[in-house]
Amino acid sequence: MPLNGGFEYRVQIHGRYAGLTVPAFLASRYRHSSEEDWKSRLDKGEILLNGVQAHPGVVLEPGVWLVWRRPPWEEPDVPRAYELLYEDNDLLAVAKPAGLPTAPAGGFLENTLLALVRGKYPEATPLHRLGRGTSGIVLFARTRRAKSGVCAAMRRREVTKIYRALASGLPGNDSFLVDTRIGPVPHPRLGTIHAASPEGKFALSRVIVLERRSRASLVEVRIETGRPHQIRVHLAAAGHPLVGDPLYTTGGGFSESTTALPGDCGYLLHAVRLRLQHPVTAACLEILCTPPPELRRTRRLLPQAPNRVP
Repeated sequence: MPLNGGFEYRVQIHGRYAGLTVPAFLASRYRHSSEEDWKSRLDKGEILLNGVQAHPGVVLEPGVWLVWRRPPWEEPDVPRAYELLYEDNDLLAVAKPAGLPTAPAGGFLENTLLALVRGKYPEATPLHRLGRGTSGIVLFARTRRAKSGVCAAMRRREVTKIYRALASGLPGNDSFLVDTRIGPVPHPRLGTIHAASPEGKFALSRVIVLERRSRASLVEVRIETGRPHQIRVHLAAAGHPLVGDPLYTTGGGFSESTTALPGDCGYLLHAVRLRLQHPVTAACLEILCTPPPELRRTRRLLPQAPNRVP
């Protein structure tokens, strides 16, 4: 694949990082590289402090701006096709394929849904994110008034988000609530990631069992809050981790020896339905996205309504 255009990472130095050398700060903040790696980048002139080339022995002071001019690199291959689900002058909804990151992070910059959508809609701003391994609906704002209106509705919990997932095991109840708190916990490679944590923020998911299979269950999950990796964490906390999830295990945490990252794929999770009041017209807007075959019912339990997702 061709190289991307490179990128400038900018950060202003505050409190706890003051007094560190440049490579020590970078190694502590960006754990994918060692101090020796950062010294090599410093020698190549990639690191600037307040616009001037930095040197390894410089001690950081509060308020200075550090810039890493990352040279062009080859990004991991991803599925790049997305489907347009809804469009008007204010909003845009698309179907993201599993494996495509929503926004730049880690080694992804141009191989992201945001970059692809902005190729046609340069004004588009994502109003929420899906994990890289999650497929389904992503809503974008095309205007400031739309962004402001939808974000306010999300804070008031007036936007309905419903997902399909394949969970391990066979829950004893046809429906149940999960309210395990979610917050940052130590991770050996990234410093911290979000997982089940007593000190975390309140989170609530409503789970309905649609179908029990031999060793797994097709479930529908409505999230009342929007914590990072909420469904993966909550189903694991309930004793039913997503089938194929390389990270989260029963209890909502992960093994201390894991090398898995939150962006690793393998599980089946799909944003199937989004319902909200249009931020400009006030009309009720419902967007559906057909799930992949593995997340469709294999037998009919109830008569199918006209707007029912298979």
